[in-house]
Amino acid sequence: MIEPLAPLVVCDLTQSYSPTGAGGITTYLRRKKQFVLEHTPHTLIQIVPGPKDAVFEEERYKRIEVGSDLVKGSPNYRFILRTGAVRQVLEEQRPDIIESLCPWLLPWTAIRYRRAFPETTLVAGYRTDFPNAQVYRVAHDLYGPKVASFARWLILGYAEVMYREFDQVYAIGESGKGVLESRKIKDVKLLDLGIDSQRFHPRHRNEAARAEMGHTGDGPLLLYAGRLDAEKRPETLVRMMDHLPDDLGATLVLLGEGRGEARIREMAQGKRITMPGYIDDRDLMARALASADIYVSGMADETFGMSVLEAQASGLPVVGVASGAMPERVEPGTGLLGPVEDDAAMARNVHDVWNGDHKAMGAAARALVERRYSWEKTFTELFQDIYPAAQEKMRERRRLARRDYWTHHITRPFGDRKGAGTFSPG
Repeated sequence: MIEPLAPLVVCDLTQSYSPTGAGGITTYLRRKKQFVLEHTPHTLIQIVPGPKDAVFEEERYKRIEVGSDLVKGSPNYRFILRTGAVRQVLEEQRPDIIESLCPWLLPWTAIRYRRAFPETTLVAGYRTDFPNAQVYRVAHDLYGPKVASFARWLILGYAEVMYREFDQVYAIGESGKGVLESRKIKDVKLLDLGIDSQRFHPRHRNEAARAEMGHTGDGPLLLYAGRLDAEKRPETLVRMMDHLPDDLGATLVLLGEGRGEARIREMAQGKRITMPGYIDDRDLMARALASADIYVSGMADETFGMSVLEAQASGLPVVGVASGAMPERVEPGTGLLGPVEDDAAMARNVHDVWNGDHKAMGAAARALVERRYSWEKTFTELFQDIYPAAQEKMRERRRLARRDYWTHHITRPFGDRKGAGTFSPG
């Protein structure tokens, strides 16, 4: 049992949830539920989007789904617009701590709730580089670099105003921490996420799985697992295949779906690329990863890189880009990184890894994950360090608020008044 906090009601609040998804936040929510029930005395509430209003209960756990529409082009994700319903749930559940896991709309519901219930502690996780990945990249493609830079500047200002309302903010990588600190957000903590290193393991390698993914011959099987959206830059991977020599015999497998899927399928025509779709079974995903040879990713704005860690745990070297969280995850000897959106450089790195000691790189990547990343470590740090620090800041904020109230409303009638007892020499 984790002991430093008395039994609390903790509430997670996010838009980024899919009941069948394997994304970083969905995985975090599932693992947090398991940790709370097995290792703490706390009650956990998770407010997430769903097809309709519903409550699912298990011991000291509730998943409360708020009916929401699907996000266009993303069949696994929904977006909550009914903030009044979220506020109602918060008032009914009265959480001691609210942890906000996404930047859009719901943080403000938590902030407004706390103004009515000032004893509530607010924690925010900076888990997506949204000023770049969700604003700058989209605006750049639509309107060009000048408008994109201005849009990013506005959103960074939005982030600064929002995160200053929280008692404690954490980032899941040094790159995200740097973004927040550049906006004068103070005392940002780092929280490494975990990985299920038994599920994602090299022992699950399977030759039949390689054939099922469309690979033949002795060349490398390259694999990417994730959304096929612009922010993930799968186009870079498709173009990379044009630079690999035919005699290498490489096959690229893209596991996932998303708003850019139709465009990617069109680009992949005539190339050694297969697109089996989205795999919602985590054991099958682990089997696919372990059966590949090299993990590839063109994503430049990762704040943590969960899919990269799952690949490393599966014994794969990584070929990626030297941006975002990737340099933190891909240490020397575990893969190669190149410039962003440079498909020719990525192809050279694939060639060099495959013709080098790629098995030793994969073993080093596996050892790195075993050494650094576990969910028990993640949530022990969350409950023993981040939450207590946030609660202390909440208490200090309330002390200052009471002092200011006393100064303004009680002592002011007895303070200096214009013309009363002023110093007037002569």
